[in-house]
Amino acid sequence: MLKPLADRVLVKVDEEETKTKGGILIPDTAQKKSQKGTVMAIGSGKVLDNGTRLPFEVKVGDHVLFAKYSGVDIDEDGEKYLLLAERDILAIL
Repeated sequence: MLKPLADRVLVKVDEEETKTKGGILIPDTAQKKSQKGTVMAIGSGKVLDNGTRLPFEVKVGDHVLFAKYSGVDIDEDGEKYLLLAERDILAIL
Protein backbone atom coordinates (compact mmCIF):
# COMPACT_ATOMS: atom_id res chain seq x y z
CA MET A 1 0.00 0.00 0.00
CA LEU A 2 1.23 3.48 -0.82
CA LYS A 3 2.02 5.91 2.00
CA PRO A 4 1.18 9.52 1.09
CA LEU A 5 3.54 12.31 2.13
CA ALA A 6 2.77 15.72 3.72
CA ASP A 7 -0.81 16.84 2.99
CA ARG A 8 -1.58 14.08 0.46
CA VAL A 9 -4.43 11.58 0.74
CA LEU A 10 -4.83 8.17 -0.93
CA VAL A 11 -8.45 7.53 -1.94
CA LYS A 12 -9.91 4.28 -3.31
CA VAL A 13 -12.22 5.42 -6.11
CA ASP A 14 -15.79 4.10 -6.13
CA GLU A 15 -16.71 2.28 -9.33
CA GLU A 16 -19.38 3.86 -11.49
CA GLU A 17 -22.29 1.82 -12.79
CA THR A 18 -21.51 0.09 -16.08
CA LYS A 19 -25.19 -0.47 -16.94
CA THR A 20 -28.16 1.82 -17.30
CA LYS A 21 -31.36 1.12 -15.36
CA GLY A 22 -32.70 -0.55 -18.51
CA GLY A 23 -29.76 -2.99 -18.59
CA ILE A 24 -27.77 -1.42 -21.44
CA LEU A 25 -23.98 -1.70 -20.99
CA ILE A 26 -22.08 1.59 -21.04
CA PRO A 27 -18.66 1.39 -22.76
CA ASP A 28 -15.57 2.56 -20.81
CA THR A 29 -15.10 5.51 -23.17
CA ALA A 30 -18.59 6.87 -22.36
CA GLN A 31 -18.48 6.43 -18.60
CA LYS A 32 -18.00 9.50 -16.47
CA LYS A 33 -15.18 9.66 -13.94
CA SER A 34 -16.27 8.99 -10.35
CA GLN A 35 -15.89 11.78 -7.79
CA LYS A 36 -16.52 9.61 -4.71
CA GLY A 37 -14.22 7.33 -2.77
CA THR A 38 -12.93 6.06 0.56
CA VAL A 39 -9.83 7.43 2.29
CA MET A 40 -7.30 4.59 2.52
CA ALA A 41 -4.23 6.46 3.87
CA ILE A 42 -3.16 9.99 4.81
CA GLY A 43 0.20 11.72 5.01
CA SER A 44 1.72 13.33 8.09
CA GLY A 45 0.15 16.77 7.51
CA LYS A 46 1.18 20.08 6.01
CA VAL A 47 4.09 21.81 7.76
CA LEU A 48 3.65 25.53 8.42
CA ASP A 49 6.48 28.09 8.36
CA ASN A 50 6.82 27.95 12.16
CA GLY A 51 7.37 24.15 12.05
CA THR A 52 3.96 23.02 13.32
CA ARG A 53 1.85 20.53 11.39
CA LEU A 54 -1.77 21.11 10.47
CA PRO A 55 -4.00 18.16 11.41
CA PHE A 56 -6.09 16.49 8.69
CA GLU A 57 -9.84 17.10 8.51
CA VAL A 58 -10.36 13.61 7.04
CA LYS A 59 -9.39 10.25 8.51
CA VAL A 60 -8.88 6.76 7.14
CA GLY A 61 -12.24 5.18 6.35
CA ASP A 62 -14.08 8.46 5.56
CA HIS A 63 -16.24 8.39 2.43
CA VAL A 64 -15.43 11.59 0.52
CA LEU A 65 -16.35 13.69 -2.51
CA PHE A 66 -13.39 15.14 -4.42
CA ALA A 67 -12.80 17.56 -7.30
CA LYS A 68 -13.38 16.02 -10.73
CA TYR A 69 -9.97 16.48 -12.37
CA SER A 70 -7.72 16.39 -9.30
CA GLY A 71 -4.91 14.13 -8.21
CA VAL A 72 -2.94 11.33 -9.83
CA ASP A 73 -4.68 8.14 -10.99
CA ILE A 74 -3.11 4.91 -9.74
CA ASP A 75 -4.09 1.36 -10.73
CA GLU A 76 -2.80 -1.26 -8.30
CA ASP A 77 -3.91 -4.91 -8.18
CA GLY A 78 -6.96 -4.13 -10.34
CA GLU A 79 -8.18 -1.39 -7.95
CA LYS A 80 -8.41 2.29 -8.83
CA TYR A 81 -6.84 4.81 -6.43
CA LEU A 82 -6.33 8.55 -6.52
CA LEU A 83 -3.48 10.38 -4.79
CA LEU A 84 -4.56 13.96 -4.13
CA ALA A 85 -3.97 16.96 -1.90
CA GLU A 86 -6.35 17.32 1.04
CA ARG A 87 -7.54 20.67 -0.35
CA ASP A 88 -9.02 18.77 -3.35
CA ILE A 89 -11.44 16.95 -1.05
CA LEU A 90 -14.72 18.87 -1.17
CA ALA A 91 -16.83 17.06 1.45
CA ILE A 92 -17.13 14.08 3.75
CA LEU A 93 -20.23 12.07 2.83
